[in-house]
Amino acid sequence: MNAPTPTPAEALRTALAGLLDGLPPKQATQAVDRLIANYRGRTPTDAPVLRDRSDVAAYAAYRMPATFEAVRSALDAFAAAAPEGWAPGSHVDIGGGTGAATWAVSATWPTERPVTVLDWAEPALALGRELAESNPLLSAARWQRSRIGAALTVESTALVTISYVLGELTEADRGSVVEAAADAGETVVIIEPGTPDGYARVIEARDRLIAAGMRIAAPCPHSAACPIEPGKDWCHFSSRVSRSSLHRKVKGGSLAYEDEKFSYVAATRLPAVPAQGRIVRKPQIRKGQVLLDLCEPEGALARSTVTKRQGVRYKAARDAEWGDAWPPAEQSAGSTD
Repeated sequence: MNAPTPTPAEALRTALAGLLDGLPPKQATQAVDRLIANYRGRTPTDAPVLRDRSDVAAYAAYRMPATFEAVRSALDAFAAAAPEGWAPGSHVDIGGGTGAATWAVSATWPTERPVTVLDWAEPALALGRELAESNPLLSAARWQRSRIGAALTVESTALVTISYVLGELTEADRGSVVEAAADAGETVVIIEPGTPDGYARVIEARDRLIAAGMRIAAPCPHSAACPIEPGKDWCHFSSRVSRSSLHRKVKGGSLAYEDEKFSYVAATRLPAVPAQGRIVRKPQIRKGQVLLDLCEPEGALARSTVTKRQGVRYKAARDAEWGDAWPPAEQSAGSTD
């Protein structure tokens, strides 16, 4: 009997595990500790902290699964809003490093397409190219060294992704990169850490994408101003990630998983249909009712109470998760009360 074909997430984990062969566990752990402290958020674009293969291998093994799951969650939300049957004909990943977003795109739309990964760190690009050999859909991907900043040029493409990159840039460079993406991409998806600072960067990018003539497809059910009061709260979501042995060693935990918090925005020039509402907090299940905190199409936040008397909708609410569209697609013709 033939073995089942591994999922993209499984194939990525297998490829990443192979990176650490021959790298002493203590060295890998020390590299990740140092890189966690220094890589995200304080890296000048002309001096990458990922200096060599051992740095890149350790960091990729530690971070790529979480980045993959966060990007895939964002892409799934966009795919639900995109025209039926749409798939990107080409993809450019800005600041893509070892290529986690390219794996997520190939998992969301499993067909071959021209793919270009732009990054300043040559060791990251080299390792991304090596990992891509395990994914037939990425066999023709181009891994191109490019400074991610004001001088960035991006070729015209169906999809641009920018994941966990904006925090590494100056404010001026962030603006230039987002504007370059909006000029080049039919659709732009940006993912940042699910922190107040990460959310602020996403909102800044969201405003630029709207100013460039794009419409928001996800997570927001509208292209109006975000209804969250700055400094009071922030919009973010969560994706579950299987923990590798390296994760457990570095974090000293025993759980087989962790939850990656992320903020994102997907903007497009396609005739996308955003969700009628988005669940923006973990649903609260009470006796005979479910409380859902929603972002609504009018550009406001509201709480919806779904009771047991509502039958099918109540069952759907009990199964709903943080970040889901609401109501579910099959119930979208009904009331959201």
